[in-house]
Amino acid sequence: MEKKSRYLIIVVFEILVVSIIIISFFIQGSKTIETSANNLSNKKIGWGIKRNNNHEQPDLGKENYKLLTENQGIAMGNKEKKFIYLTFDEGYEAGYTEKILKTLKENNVTATFFITAHYLNTQPELVKQMIDEGHILGNHTPNYLMSGGIV
Repeated sequence: MEKKSRYLIIVVFEILVVSIIIISFFIQGSKTIETSANNLSNKKIGWGIKRNNNHEQPDLGKENYKLLTENQGIAMGNKEKKFIYLTFDEGYEAGYTEKILKTLKENNVTATFFITAHYLNTQPELVKQMIDEGHILGNHTPNYLMSGGIV
């Protein structure tokens, strides 16, 4: 009888576990959100600024300003407040980035690094360090960054 009881307990336990797995699968399935990139524009945008002679902020252009506003982007600081925006162009690594990151960290300063796809693919450790230390990464190519890596 004891052997039968153990067998029955094991069977009931297995049924219970399988039921929980099946139920959780259906619950997760109902929370899945399907997304699509079909609504995103792939229109190429010419980026630039129109300089002013009156020492005012340059004009971004109506389309660029709208795009930045919609996506909470920053191209110009607030002209009423005095800030310095530190940016670095990272097309290749000449051995300076590690020193730059160390100096920024020592001084509790964050910056924006504009990287190329080549840089991302050849310097993934430095790119990860930039992200981990709170820096902003920007795309420094005419096309999207393509990599199976970090960004």
